[in-house]
Amino acid sequence: MLKRFILWDYARASWQYDVMVGIILAFIFLVPREWFRDRPRIPQASVITMLPAEKGSLPFVVDPEFLAGMPENQRLAKLTQEVRTRMSNSHLTVTRVEPFMDSEGELRFYIAFARP
Repeated sequence: MLKRFILWDYARASWQYDVMVGIILAFIFLVPREWFRDRPRIPQASVITMLPAEKGSLPFVVDPEFLAGMPENQRLAKLTQEVRTRMSNSHLTVTRVEPFMDSEGELRFYIAFARP
């Protein structure tokens, strides 16, 4: 009987087949996900995202919360340090930061341009 169970040798609609399907469904729905260390995958939100390069500069989208409360004269230095760390390139330098506003005039994000 174990051999037939392992090889799934029962005809469809037989009581043995129904029992096996019931066991499989019970396993799927009743076993806690912690047994398998299953965790939902939440994408890591990044405050700085690289865009495709254009004309020798590397543009980055920067979350406005990253620069919130920071004086404008310190933004370039802070972004340069962060971009160098994230890109593992100590030669990158952020040359300018431009705000991007939506149609209602609200700040959505910054675009930072870096050069090697």
